Amino acid sequence: MGFSIIIPARYGSSRFPGKPLALILGKPLIQWVYERAQQVSGLAGVYVATDDERIRECVAGFGGRVVMTRADHPSGTDRLAEAAEILGLAENDIVINIQGDQAVFPPLVARHLATILERDWGAVMATPVRRLSDPEQAANPNVVKVVFDQRGRALYFSRSPLPYWRDGGKPYFFKHIGIYAYRVKFLKEFVNLFPGRWEEAEKLEQLRALEYGFPIHVAETPEDTIEVDTPEDAARLEEYLKKVGGGPGG
Repeated sequence: MGFSIIIPARYGSSRFPGKPLALILGKPLIQWVYERAQQVSGLAGVYVATDDERIRECVAGFGGRVVMTRADHPSGTDRLAEAAEILGLAENDIVINIQGDQAVFPPLVARHLATILERDWGAVMATPVRRLSDPEQAANPNVVKVVFDQRGRALYFSRSPLPYWRDGGKPYFFKHIGIYAYRVKFLKEFVNLFPGRWEEAEKLEQLRALEYGFPIHVAETPEDTIEVDTPEDAARLEEYLKKVGGGPGG
C-alpha cells in the first residue's frame, strides 16, 4: 500500500482564467503547488491531473509528471478518480487531493492524513481542520465549518456558523481545510454516487460521503493553507512568500 499526491488543475475559472499558469514571484502557481507537494515524506509520486495542453506543457517544462484526463469532469474529485485509474493505483493505495491553487499547505498534515488511512483499514477518507475563534470568519460562507464526534469523525460540514453557541461565552469553531486523503477503492465508488440533498444545498461535495454513511476522519492542525481564487489572492500570496523568504533564492 502506497500513497500519492494528485493535483487536479483546470485552465478555465470564472474568477481567474488561466489560474494554474499565473506567475507568482516569477514562477507558475502550479509549480509552487507541485514543489510543496514534493516536501511530503513517504510519497510514491506527485502528479498533476489536467485536460489542458497549456498546463501539461508548463508542468513538463519544470520536470513534473502529468496525467491527461477528460475535459468533461464536473469536479476535481472526478478528475482525481480518473487519474488514479490511469496510473493503475491499487484499491488499497491512498491518494491525497491537493487543490491546484494551494501553493502553501502544511506538508506534515498531508502526511498525517495518509497515516490515518494506513493505520485504520476501516477508514476511507480523511481531511484536516483548524480551530478558529474569529466570529467574522465563522460567519463567512466561504469558510467551511465542521463539527465532529469524540472519535474524530465528521458529523456535518456547513457554510453557516456551526455550532450555534446558544449561551454565548467564548465560542470557537473548526474551519475545514480543503485537503483530502482517499482510499482508492472508496474514491472510485464516491464519484459514482449521486449528489445528496445536503450537498446540493451547501454545495459541499464532502457531504455526499456523510449522506451515504461513509465516515470522514478529521485531523486537527494549528496550520492553515493559502488558496488563490482571484488575482487579488495571488498578490496576497506573493506578499506572504516574500515575507517568509519563499521567492527566488529564498
